[in-house]
Amino acid sequence: MALIPPFFIDCVVAIGLQTTQNGNPTKSWIGTGFLFGNFISSDPNKPDTRNYQVYLVTNKHVLHNQKNIILRFNPQNGQPATDFPAALEEPNGNKLWTVHLNADTDVAVLPINIQFIRDAGMKFDIFKSDSDILLKQQLEDNQVSEGDFIFVLGFPRGMMPTDRQHVIVRNGIIARIRDLYENRSSGYIIDSLVFPGNSGGPVIYKPEIVSIQETPALNRAALIGIVKSYIPYQDVAISQQTQRPRIIFEENSGLANVETVDKIIETIQADVTRKTIA
Repeated sequence: MALIPPFFIDCVVAIGLQTTQNGNPTKSWIGTGFLFGNFISSDPNKPDTRNYQVYLVTNKHVLHNQKNIILRFNPQNGQPATDFPAALEEPNGNKLWTVHLNADTDVAVLPINIQFIRDAGMKFDIFKSDSDILLKQQLEDNQVSEGDFIFVLGFPRGMMPTDRQHVIVRNGIIARIRDLYENRSSGYIIDSLVFPGNSGGPVIYKPEIVSIQETPALNRAALIGIVKSYIPYQDVAISQQTQRPRIIFEENSGLANVETVDKIIETIQADVTRKTIA
C-alpha cells in the first residue's frame, strides 16, 4: 500500500553546484526542486493527450546569485545518476528564471526542456497543474485543517547517494493554516523537521479514508505547497558573573513555513507575461 503515488517521488530533483577546487571538479547539493507541468492544451481528437509547459520549481533563495546549477536524475536502466547542467543566465546577463512578483514570496520557476531529459533516458515525472494539486480554495473547501498529515520530500543537508538520486521523505502535520484562510498570511505552517537542503521541496497531503463527523475525507494525495524555510528560535546564554547575554544560539523549532501552490501558479503566470512582453 502506497500513501504517496510513486510518480510523485520521480518529480523531485536535487539542485546542486559544480565547482573546481585545486583543479578537481567538486559538487555540492544546495536545495530541492520539483518538476511542475503547467497545462497548456489538449487535442480534441485525442482526449488522452494533454500538453504541458514544464518548469523546475524551487525557492528563490536557492537560485539567488547563481549563474549555473546542476540537476540530478536517475536513468531508467538503473545506471548511476546523471547530472545535467542548467544555465540560469543568458550570455548577456538576462535571467532565464522568474520569481514571484511579491518580494516576500520565496518561489522561483525555470523552464525546462523536458524532451532533452526524456531523450537522455532519464526517469522522471511531473506534478500536473490540472490533476495533482490543491489550491488554497480547494484546501478550504475540503476543510483541510490543523492536525492533517503531510509528507515533505527533499534532500536535507544535501544527503545524496554518490551514484543515485533518492529523495528523503519525512512526515508531519499542518500546524497552522487558519491565517491563510483568513487572508492574514500568504502561506501556512507545518510541524515537520526541515533543514538546509529541504528548501524548495514539495509538501504532499497524506490521503485519509476516515474523518471526524461532518467533515469530508480527502482520500487522494496532492501537492499542497513548497517548503520555504524552517522557523528558528533563539536560546540565550547568560553570564553568571555579569548577568548579561553572552552567546545567542539559533535552533530549529521543528516548524516550517510553506508557500501555497497558488504562488507557484502565479509565478508561472509572471514568467509567461514577462516573455510575452519581451
